[in-house]
Amino acid sequence: MKTLFRNAVIVNADCSRTGDVLVCNDKIKLIEDHIESPDAQVVDCTGLLLFPGAIDAHTHFDLDVANTTTADDFLTGGRAALRGGTTTVIDFACPNKGESLQYGLDLWHKKADGRTACDYGFHMTLDDWNTSIRAEIPAMLAQGVSTFKMYLTYPAMMIGDGAVFQALRELKQYGALAGVHCENAGIIDALIAEKKAAGELSPASHPLCRPDLTEAEAVGRLLKIAALADAPVVTVHTTCVAALCEIEAARALGQKVYVETCPQYLLLDDSCYSLPDFRGARYVCAPPLRKPADQARLWEALANGEIQTVNTDHCSFTLSQKEMGRGDFTKIPGGVPGVETRFELMYSFGVAAGRITKEKLAELLSANNAKLYGLWGRKGAIQEGFDADLILYDPKGKHTIHAKDLVTNVDYNPYEGFQISGSIRRVYLRGRLSVEEGKVLEDNGGQYLSRDLPLLF
Repeated sequence: MKTLFRNAVIVNADCSRTGDVLVCNDKIKLIEDHIESPDAQVVDCTGLLLFPGAIDAHTHFDLDVANTTTADDFLTGGRAALRGGTTTVIDFACPNKGESLQYGLDLWHKKADGRTACDYGFHMTLDDWNTSIRAEIPAMLAQGVSTFKMYLTYPAMMIGDGAVFQALRELKQYGALAGVHCENAGIIDALIAEKKAAGELSPASHPLCRPDLTEAEAVGRLLKIAALADAPVVTVHTTCVAALCEIEAARALGQKVYVETCPQYLLLDDSCYSLPDFRGARYVCAPPLRKPADQARLWEALANGEIQTVNTDHCSFTLSQKEMGRGDFTKIPGGVPGVETRFELMYSFGVAAGRITKEKLAELLSANNAKLYGLWGRKGAIQEGFDADLILYDPKGKHTIHAKDLVTNVDYNPYEGFQISGSIRRVYLRGRLSVEEGKVLEDNGGQYLSRDLPLLF
């Protein structure tokens, strides 16, 4: 099967060019100014942008958390991802304390295999650290799990500073990479106790119990631990000026630090938590939404290269699940949906708004994720020999985000009413037309990706 994309504006992280792209079966075969291929199906791309398929390296599908399970499993989440231009997700295999890494990986394969619309891989969560867990690291790498996750908060998941140090040092020996959730658990617990004692139990208390300095302290502590371990790290879902200051200081000393942020921290702020009728619960996530000044600084950091990736931390719950926390904000399941809307939001409020270039968008959503998470050479760019994961984007289209129009398994959307500049016309997964004008054509065409070691840059 051959497909010829004619007269496309081909967008990559390093440059854009006008030309033709020939796809043979699942790979990009040729890129030239003009290609003749009589046996190919021709797609006229005049006036359209051709982006590499987006990679979301931070999703939580089918996760048991907060006495419930996320609304999106791999079937509905994968469909939403693909519809939104994300052709690859990397989710988190999460064994509980006392369970082996292999048990966690096998469980996530059972959740995902044969029922995911987009391609997928797994990070491995380290919520235990002991001799047996340490001994499993080579087996994880052999099965294509080359990146890991640790927490500096949440008792069920955190392992302590000493264990983080040991794990980082061990992972470095293999060339693996860790992302870390950075918040100060002790201070958060103390602030929560104060709010509960005062009877201040609405969603408005959520950001007050997780202020920016609890994140910045944990980021600074992580980076000192990483310096002692001589290991690179990723600070995931970074939200604020204070955390970026800690990262800037570490980089000035020569440390290798990669930074991820998410659309919610770029486009929403903490005033959402004070909305009436318990609507603030819809925005409860950790770390919480911050101030407009933090948003402005994050956009600046995206443009100048301080932040390397934009992923979603997609962790979706229905309104009825959010209701579990009415009367006690600490029982609101934390997380927001985002995998279906990320690309169009980032194009609209980044590229179309003049904050970032279209090439920077391809870098943040595709190329850098492919490099950091062991997929470069296959994913992340429109290059000869790469998978034909493609987004055909119409920059002149316009529409409005409404939850009723989305396929994610959630009955609200945090970006309800946001005006979108442009629209996704088509999405191709490994050369197959998989989304057309918003309709997902295949529910289970995704493949598991055994990932290589990170390509540090």
